[in-house]
Amino acid sequence: MKLIIALAFLAVALAAPQGDKKPIEIISSNSEMNADGSYSFAFESEDGTKVQESGNQKQVGPKPEDIGTVSRGSYSYTSPDGVVLTINWVADENGFQATGDHLPTPPPMPEHVVKMLADLKAAGLL
Repeated sequence: MKLIIALAFLAVALAAPQGDKKPIEIISSNSEMNADGSYSFAFESEDGTKVQESGNQKQVGPKPEDIGTVSRGSYSYTSPDGVVLTINWVADENGFQATGDHLPTPPPMPEHVVKMLADLKAAGLL
């Protein structure tokens, strides 16, 4: 059994890429943490990747102790075909929502589903 485990580790080690890849340098970086729980950070690397994020504490429920972090940010990078892709996002009490021109969007809801949801809401069931 020990031999099988040792051979598995050896196989994984040999399968790892062996190239001489130079690390990608960070060309700018800043961050801020505040006493009230708010924060922000951003960085850019030499390959054109950019990341930024900020957030703050917010009451996300009916009780005063229902505190959560609401964050927003964006990141962009260059795809293998040379196109710069940017994703903007928000993470709050409604969950994580990402937007970007290259991201798929769902088709519109059928009219009967919209009506059913409105009826359920009017009946107090939603």
